[in-house]
Amino acid sequence: MNWQETLPPPLKLLSRCIDGAIVVCGTGIVVIIFGNALLRFILNMDVAWSRELATFLMLWVTFLGCAAAAARGAHMRVTEIAAHLFSPRSHRWLEVGINLVVSAVLLSIIWYGTRIAIRTWDQETTILYWPVGLLYASMPAGTFLTLLFVINQTARLVGSATPSTSPTE
Repeated sequence: MNWQETLPPPLKLLSRCIDGAIVVCGTGIVVIIFGNALLRFILNMDVAWSRELATFLMLWVTFLGCAAAAARGAHMRVTEIAAHLFSPRSHRWLEVGINLVVSAVLLSIIWYGTRIAIRTWDQETTILYWPVGLLYASMPAGTFLTLLFVINQTARLVGSATPSTSPTE
């Protein structure tokens, strides 16, 4: 089963939007860094804002990538021990428990990340004069999107009558 078939239509659309943002940001990083390196090599000129913008894009790609991985059920995990120790029914409830712990951690990151972003919003970056809070906002934003996909997966596990299978299995 394709991983997108397990998502309801709004989350499927959200996943596609996240993927598009990752592609745009990733392409931007490559173009900016390559262009700056080329300018440095050919003209011995450095574009100062390039590193700052690339840092912004890299952080947003990182946290959006976390949400994209959660949408696909592709986060790294070790399943060999649980597969041998637990029955398929018990294994499903173990996954539900793990998802609840993950959700609690994600909520904590959202809470503290939002507080950090708000507290640093009045500070400006050195070159672009953008709010530093925009840099830190990537953490709660990407984590919130990740939480949406984890909640969907948990609801599917709880509502499922069959033993669990991850979207990538």
